[in-house]
Amino acid sequence: MKKISGLNFCLTTLLLFLNLFLSACASYQTELQTSLSLLRQNEAPKAAEQLKVKAEKESDDQVVYLFEYGTALELAKDYKLSNQVFLKAEELTDIKDYHSLSRIGGSLLLNEGMVQYKGEDYEKVFLNALLAINYLMLNNLEDAQVETRKLNDKLYKYRFEAKRDYQQNPFAFYLSAMIWESSGKWDDAYIDYKKAYELNPNVSFLKSDLIRSSRLAHRPEEWEKWKKTFANSNLPPKPDPKNQGELILIYQQGWAPRKYPHPSWPRIPKLYHTPSQTQFSRLIINNKPSVSSEVVSSLEEVAIKTLDDAYAGLIAKRAAGIAAKAVVSEQIRNKNKLLGDLAWIGMNLADRADLRQWVTLPQTFQLAKVWLPPGEYNVYAEGLNSSSLPTGERSEVFKIHIKSGKKEFIHWRSLQ
Repeated sequence: MKKISGLNFCLTTLLLFLNLFLSACASYQTELQTSLSLLRQNEAPKAAEQLKVKAEKESDDQVVYLFEYGTALELAKDYKLSNQVFLKAEELTDIKDYHSLSRIGGSLLLNEGMVQYKGEDYEKVFLNALLAINYLMLNNLEDAQVETRKLNDKLYKYRFEAKRDYQQNPFAFYLSAMIWESSGKWDDAYIDYKKAYELNPNVSFLKSDLIRSSRLAHRPEEWEKWKKTFANSNLPPKPDPKNQGELILIYQQGWAPRKYPHPSWPRIPKLYHTPSQTQFSRLIINNKPSVSSEVVSSLEEVAIKTLDDAYAGLIAKRAAGIAAKAVVSEQIRNKNKLLGDLAWIGMNLADRADLRQWVTLPQTFQLAKVWLPPGEYNVYAEGLNSSSLPTGERSEVFKIHIKSGKKEFIHWRSLQ
């Protein structure tokens, strides 16, 4: 009877833990949906306040809540606090011994969600993109530049040290180039514009950027090459930095793809596209339509590829988990067949895909750029659908002061 009682105690403990785990998972999903609803209603401060408690509490989900909290703060225009939160999240993702062996063992028996969430690789990379944007909005060019370098340094390490097939990020290079240009460092600006073009040659305004920056960087051979390369392109009027300034909209569009259980094997996740009505944006300057945005980097494409590349490892780990469950349940079954069978059923019911992720990331990072004479302007961004028709979604009105030879950055995120 003592042996059976001991087994009953172990099984009761296992089932109690299973119940608590499933409840916690449901709680996470429910609370996040409420915050997402607030964000879609343009109630970012309320969403941030709701996420704050979970983000500041030590837990297995703290990192993902910090991600969401930092994004809500960014949307609420609290760029300084948003950066503090993002830097805390980055610190936690960098801790080496974040997972204990016992927790990893538990994840094999029950669920990957038992271990602390450290973020997907693409989340760690785009964290630095959002930090850079925040610093730009705070007019801190130096720290924005640091974040763009950190972003591509991470990708370099993933590619050449961890042997993962990751490409460097054109959006980071483009941000870096604009910052160099704002500081008058033309050679550095040219180098990064060129890297951005090599990674994404479809961005039309990079053509003018390459011609302008190669000339001002005193690279005559490069200047002649780009002029010939783009001779038949429909380039905008040549800017005059001595008598014009540049207005730049940094636009985050839509929502990251969402994780759901894989239809072929629910123990692992699969990413699915999140539909958005607003696909692009257009600058409205003094009530007159101006340029539209262009996609520089697609987070959705990066995220899906990253998860696809990880499937072999995920499948191997869950297969090891099935084997571990079989061993444990058989040990219990040797003492009591019914309890062993129940343990096997319970552990497999708990073995579901880990659906934690940074949900509030955008689908794409886009830019819209226009050169203007010095002066005061009222500017806002309006959302456009895939047919370039207004969706009714729009940003607040920015009161902009354009100065000759200077860049003025504004930021908007569409959520519909």
